[in-house]
Amino acid sequence: MSGHSKWASIKHKKAVVDSRRGQEFTKLARAITVAARDGGGDPAGNAALENAIQKARAASMPKDNIERAIAKGTGEGGDAEAYQPVVYEGYGPAGVALLIETLTDNRNRTGADVRHLFRSYGGSLGEPGSVAYLFERKGEIVVDSARYSEEELMVAVEAGAEDISTDDDVFEVVTELGDFAAVRHALEHAGVEMESAELTYRPTTVVPIPHEDQVVKLMKLIGALEENDDVSAVHANFDVPAEVLERVAG
Repeated sequence: MSGHSKWASIKHKKAVVDSRRGQEFTKLARAITVAARDGGGDPAGNAALENAIQKARAASMPKDNIERAIAKGTGEGGDAEAYQPVVYEGYGPAGVALLIETLTDNRNRTGADVRHLFRSYGGSLGEPGSVAYLFERKGEIVVDSARYSEEELMVAVEAGAEDISTDDDVFEVVTELGDFAAVRHALEHAGVEMESAELTYRPTTVVPIPHEDQVVKLMKLIGALEENDDVSAVHANFDVPAEVLERVAG
């Protein structure tokens, strides 16, 4: 899944750049607020909150912003209850399955926006369950293989990682949901810097895309979805050579 490994790395680097422009801070804060609302304000006992905070820190989000977002979620702000998670499913160019996670305060608006984007970029929005069976919920950590050896990542296996794979210029560490925090902590303690670390939907089967123009169309659709204020994550089951993806995404 070279395309997937590369995509995870590209998305992380892009998020950092976007966050520094302020483009992503609203989404990061919303995720923290909802995680704190649903599981409490202590990250030690709330894995979703801990993960949201880690992503915010990786994007250089100021500590004050993080603390305000937590406070909103634990009852000091009135808007936390307004946001609800909604997942949309559909197909993009070349028959690629797409799973879109959102946090929205208006399901009608978000649904209309997502449907419009699918139509505009050659995709089709599906019914609930139409593609979800093609994905499984996992922890995913991406590490630069130019900086670390597989031996240095063995601490992840000892902490419970189920698989470490390498393709092109990254390692991909995969975990069960319950082991994700322990694996990430083990890598942090070992001094391993991660390009990304998140709970994600990983495809169980992948769709190769033979033509670069189809890759371009797909990435335009994914990019448009990711730019929507209510979209928190986009997952897809494509398989594209890393050099093609990097050229198109770059």
